[in-house]
Amino acid sequence: MRLSRFLSGIVRIAATLIVSAGVTAALAQATPKTIIFGIAPGPYGDLIKQAIQPGLEKKGYKVVLKEFSDYVQPNLALANGATDANLFQHGVYLEKFSADKGLKLSPLIRVPTAGLGFYSNKVKSLAELKKGDIITLANDPTNLARALRFLAKLDLLTIKKEIDPTKASEKDIDQNPRGLVFKPLEAAQLPRTLDTAAASVVNGNFAIAAGLSLSDALKLEVLDENLKNLVAVKTDDLNKPFVTDIKAVVESDEFLAVATDPKRVFSSFQRPDWIVARLAGKK
Repeated sequence: MRLSRFLSGIVRIAATLIVSAGVTAALAQATPKTIIFGIAPGPYGDLIKQAIQPGLEKKGYKVVLKEFSDYVQPNLALANGATDANLFQHGVYLEKFSADKGLKLSPLIRVPTAGLGFYSNKVKSLAELKKGDIITLANDPTNLARALRFLAKLDLLTIKKEIDPTKASEKDIDQNPRGLVFKPLEAAQLPRTLDTAAASVVNGNFAIAAGLSLSDALKLEVLDENLKNLVAVKTDDLNKPFVTDIKAVVESDEFLAVATDPKRVFSSFQRPDWIVARLAGKK
């Protein structure tokens, strides 16, 4: 009799443990996996919220955005595991920053991008610029060189022939026919200089974050493919399921529908080659 009760007790305990384990497993499966995206101020957080987050949520993820005020912290946070991916930079910046800091970060997929714009509250055309006028531009090496190349295409300066234009700084300006003063500053601060400087070369994300429209620019940069923004992840994570899922969502028809919607700001962005090819194939 006692043996029977003892065995019955063991069976009840075992059954309880099995049920408990089943409930725990069910709860774990019901709890969303979290993906933390690092972003800078501007439209790319909205691109994630409107075009990427819904697709990832359908796949069972919770998406969290972490905004940084500059172009330095997002990659450091990605490298140390504070974020899982980021969307704020182009490939040239990612490659140089990773090399300079010894970080193992990799590009995943490019997205529609707002390029540099030449903005001014003081003049209505480049022809109005005069000697001594201050032009502000980003001071980080990659975007400084990029802005100088943009200004060279506008015939506002030339870069020394012996200098690699992708590495040029203000010290490498050869000719400055208008006698302009070029002043590098923190990229996030550039829109604020429009009240004092004659003009500013502003990165698209910071321009939009400051309430400027791309159509407000006197001139807009035409982006090379390697200057279009991308989703970046840790190199060690490239083959992980959550990274595969991010890429699949960005490549989805649902993402394209949002990114090309004429009612949204993204529709005026310059599109990466893969989107151009996709859209051409649908015609």
